[in-house]
Amino acid sequence: FELSVRAAELGSIDAHFHVASAYYHGQGVETDIKKAKHYYELGAMRGDESARHNLGTVEHSEGNTNRAMRHWMISARVGMDDSLKMIRQGFLNGYVKKDEYEKTLRAHKESIDELKSDQRDNASLQYRLSGGVGRM
Repeated sequence: FELSVRAAELGSIDAHFHVASAYYHGQGVETDIKKAKHYYELGAMRGDESARHNLGTVEHSEGNTNRAMRHWMISARVGMDDSLKMIRQGFLNGYVKKDEYEKTLRAHKESIDELKSDQRDNASLQYRLSGGVGRM
Protein backbone atom coordinates (compact mmCIF):
# COMPACT_ATOMS: atom_id res chain seq x y z
CA PHE A 1 0.00 0.00 0.00
CA GLU A 2 2.76 2.45 0.91
CA LEU A 3 4.37 1.92 -2.49
CA SER A 4 1.03 2.72 -4.13
CA VAL A 5 0.78 5.93 -2.11
CA ARG A 6 4.31 6.86 -3.22
CA ALA A 7 3.45 6.07 -6.85
CA ALA A 8 0.33 8.22 -6.52
CA GLU A 9 2.46 11.08 -5.16
CA LEU A 10 4.61 10.70 -8.28
CA GLY A 11 1.50 11.00 -10.48
CA SER A 12 0.59 7.41 -11.37
CA ILE A 13 -3.04 7.30 -12.49
CA ASP A 14 -3.36 3.61 -11.63
CA ALA A 15 -1.91 4.26 -8.18
CA HIS A 16 -4.44 7.03 -7.52
CA PHE A 17 -7.22 4.60 -8.35
CA HIS A 18 -5.70 1.79 -6.26
CA VAL A 19 -5.17 4.00 -3.20
CA ALA A 20 -8.64 5.55 -3.51
CA SER A 21 -10.28 2.14 -3.78
CA ALA A 22 -8.30 0.84 -0.81
CA TYR A 23 -9.51 3.75 1.34
CA TYR A 24 -13.07 3.48 0.04
CA HIS A 25 -13.39 -0.26 0.68
CA GLY A 26 -11.06 -0.45 3.70
CA GLN A 27 -8.70 -2.86 1.95
CA GLY A 28 -5.46 -2.97 3.94
CA VAL A 29 -6.27 0.38 5.56
CA GLU A 30 -9.07 1.78 7.64
CA THR A 31 -12.00 3.00 5.55
CA ASP A 32 -11.63 6.74 4.95
CA ILE A 33 -14.10 8.19 2.46
CA LYS A 34 -12.51 11.65 2.62
CA LYS A 35 -9.12 10.23 1.54
CA ALA A 36 -10.78 7.98 -1.05
CA LYS A 37 -12.51 11.01 -2.54
CA HIS A 38 -9.24 12.94 -2.61
CA TYR A 39 -7.42 10.21 -4.55
CA TYR A 40 -10.38 9.68 -6.90
CA GLU A 41 -10.32 13.44 -7.58
CA LEU A 42 -6.60 13.32 -8.39
CA GLY A 43 -7.13 10.39 -10.76
CA ALA A 44 -10.12 12.07 -12.40
CA MET A 45 -8.12 15.27 -12.94
CA ARG A 46 -5.49 13.18 -14.72
CA GLY A 47 -8.06 11.60 -17.02
CA ASP A 48 -8.91 8.33 -15.28
CA GLU A 49 -12.56 7.86 -16.15
CA SER A 50 -12.98 4.93 -13.74
CA ALA A 51 -11.90 7.28 -10.97
CA ARG A 52 -14.32 9.88 -12.35
CA HIS A 53 -17.15 7.34 -12.23
CA ASN A 54 -16.29 6.34 -8.66
CA LEU A 55 -16.06 9.99 -7.66
CA GLY A 56 -19.65 10.32 -8.87
CA THR A 57 -20.56 7.35 -6.69
CA VAL A 58 -18.96 8.98 -3.63
CA GLU A 59 -20.71 12.29 -4.34
CA HIS A 60 -24.03 10.49 -4.74
CA SER A 61 -23.56 8.62 -1.44
CA GLU A 62 -22.89 11.99 0.24
CA GLY A 63 -26.17 13.38 -1.13
CA ASN A 64 -24.52 15.55 -3.82
CA THR A 65 -26.69 14.24 -6.64
CA ASN A 66 -26.04 17.10 -9.07
CA ARG A 67 -22.27 16.79 -8.65
CA ALA A 68 -22.55 13.03 -9.06
CA MET A 69 -24.49 13.48 -12.30
CA ARG A 70 -21.83 15.87 -13.65
CA HIS A 71 -19.06 13.34 -12.92
CA TRP A 72 -21.05 10.51 -14.47
CA MET A 73 -21.86 12.64 -17.52
CA ILE A 74 -18.17 13.28 -18.13
CA SER A 75 -17.22 9.62 -17.83
CA ALA A 76 -20.25 8.42 -19.81
CA ARG A 77 -19.29 10.72 -22.68
CA VAL A 78 -15.97 8.91 -23.02
CA GLY A 79 -17.53 5.47 -23.04
CA MET A 80 -18.11 4.39 -19.42
CA ASP A 81 -21.17 2.14 -19.57
CA ASP A 82 -21.82 2.19 -15.81
CA SER A 83 -21.83 5.98 -15.85
CA LEU A 84 -24.29 6.00 -18.73
CA LYS A 85 -26.61 3.76 -16.67
CA MET A 86 -26.44 6.27 -13.81
CA ILE A 87 -27.21 9.14 -16.18
CA ARG A 88 -30.20 7.22 -17.49
CA GLN A 89 -31.45 6.80 -13.91
CA GLY A 90 -30.80 10.49 -13.31
CA PHE A 91 -32.86 11.34 -16.38
CA LEU A 92 -35.72 9.08 -15.30
CA ASN A 93 -35.64 10.62 -11.81
CA GLY A 94 -35.56 14.20 -13.09
CA TYR A 95 -31.95 15.10 -12.26
CA VAL A 96 -30.77 15.21 -15.87
CA LYS A 97 -32.48 17.25 -18.57
CA LYS A 98 -33.55 15.56 -21.78
CA ASP A 99 -31.07 17.48 -23.97
CA GLU A 100 -28.18 16.65 -21.58
CA TYR A 101 -29.17 12.98 -21.65
CA GLU A 102 -29.35 12.97 -25.46
CA LYS A 103 -25.95 14.69 -25.77
CA THR A 104 -24.46 12.17 -23.37
CA LEU A 105 -25.96 9.26 -25.31
CA ARG A 106 -24.54 10.59 -28.58
CA ALA A 107 -21.10 11.24 -27.11
CA HIS A 108 -21.04 7.80 -25.49
CA LYS A 109 -21.91 6.11 -28.78
CA GLU A 110 -19.30 8.14 -30.68
CA SER A 111 -16.67 7.25 -28.10
CA ILE A 112 -17.49 3.55 -28.26
CA ASP A 113 -17.53 3.62 -32.07
CA GLU A 114 -14.07 5.25 -32.10
CA LEU A 115 -12.69 2.54 -29.85
CA LYS A 116 -14.05 -0.40 -31.81
CA SER A 117 -11.45 -2.52 -33.48
CA ASP A 118 -10.64 -6.18 -33.86
CA GLN A 119 -7.65 -5.74 -31.54
CA ARG A 120 -9.80 -4.11 -28.83
CA ASP A 121 -12.51 -6.77 -29.17
CA ASN A 122 -9.86 -9.49 -28.85
CA ALA A 123 -8.38 -7.81 -25.76
CA SER A 124 -11.84 -7.56 -24.21
CA LEU A 125 -12.46 -11.24 -24.88
CA GLN A 126 -9.11 -12.19 -23.34
CA TYR A 127 -9.92 -10.05 -20.29
CA ARG A 128 -13.26 -11.80 -19.80
CA LEU A 129 -11.69 -15.23 -20.30
CA SER A 130 -9.05 -14.46 -17.69
CA GLY A 131 -11.80 -13.91 -15.15
CA GLY A 132 -11.55 -10.14 -15.28
CA VAL A 133 -8.14 -9.88 -13.66
CA GLY A 134 -6.80 -6.35 -13.86
CA ARG A 135 -8.51 -3.17 -14.96
CA MET A 136 -9.65 -2.18 -18.41
